[in-house]
Amino acid sequence: MPLRLERQENISPLRHAMAPVVAALVTLVVGAVMFVVLGHDPVRAFTIYFIEPLGDAYTLQELVVKASPLLLIGIGLSFCYRANRWNIGAEGQYVAGAVLGSWLALATHGMEAGPWVLPAMLVLGALGGALWGLIPAFLRVRFGASEILTSLMLVYVAQLGLDYLVRGPWRDPQGFNFPQSVTFDDVALMPLLMEDGRLHGGILIALLAVIAATFVLGRTLVGFSIELAGSAPRAAAFAGFDEKRVTYGVFAVSGALAGLAGIIEVAGPIGQLQPTISPGYGFTAIIAAMLGRLHPVGILVASLVLALTYIGGEAAQISMRMPFDVTRVFQGTLLIAILAADILVRYRIRRVEGTTHA
Repeated sequence: MPLRLERQENISPLRHAMAPVVAALVTLVVGAVMFVVLGHDPVRAFTIYFIEPLGDAYTLQELVVKASPLLLIGIGLSFCYRANRWNIGAEGQYVAGAVLGSWLALATHGMEAGPWVLPAMLVLGALGGALWGLIPAFLRVRFGASEILTSLMLVYVAQLGLDYLVRGPWRDPQGFNFPQSVTFDDVALMPLLMEDGRLHGGILIALLAVIAATFVLGRTLVGFSIELAGSAPRAAAFAGFDEKRVTYGVFAVSGALAGLAGIIEVAGPIGQLQPTISPGYGFTAIIAAMLGRLHPVGILVASLVLALTYIGGEAAQISMRMPFDVTRVFQGTLLIAILAADILVRYRIRRVEGTTHA
């Protein structure tokens, strides 16, 4: 008997709030089954993944460090997703921002440059990400191309461009032929917040982004126009909001925050350009945005949870010889569960009675 989805008009706030909780529980059940299939004790595996990292001060610092890029990228994606514009290419915008910001660090390397270098790098990083994000926006507005496909394909263009640079013109001549740039000068590195550990100034920038995005999305006409364009585009048009301007605006903001995350990561924990500067932050941030219900504070919490899976996955590799791909399975399962939970909250499944014809 065929089934049909019917949209529900009045959705209980409790059901809407419980959707990500149910999705997380489903993910844990699937993870437990996966651990059993792999021949591991689920209780021990979950302990290593989610409990043990919280009992060490250094690991807690790493948790915040890894959550920072997820938070910045996820907030940027929330602007797009609230406007019903599907930016899937934040990973490429992250790389583009890292490359453009690093250009200045490499151009001033070995010079007695002043403290202006790092702020200029951050501006260039945001600009690089914004410009990369505006490409799929332009293709959608001008040619009607799917921003999902174009933004995703641009990820590989950015990654291959980075790979070429660090293996070619930007490779460190004293680096024993390793594909990496020179280590940035001190003026081009993010300042540390503590002498012991890796907490850096980029974390403060991410927290400021939470405050700014919460205000813009919840208290300004810009935030209202974004929300209206996503939920009721015809009403937005009648209200005088330009669809093209909204598209360019949300992609520019999303790309800028992703590019800012990229240059902060390179100038912070990494300290130089390498062929791989991200374990997939741009894609994982999609889960953070969805799990956080597209709200900056929710994305903050979701980013910390997802950062915990990265740290737990690294610990499981060492202590249980578990492949790191298990972490990706966790994150992918969580995204699927969130999307499924949202559908079941917003829609009712109805059976369609078959009709017979004489």
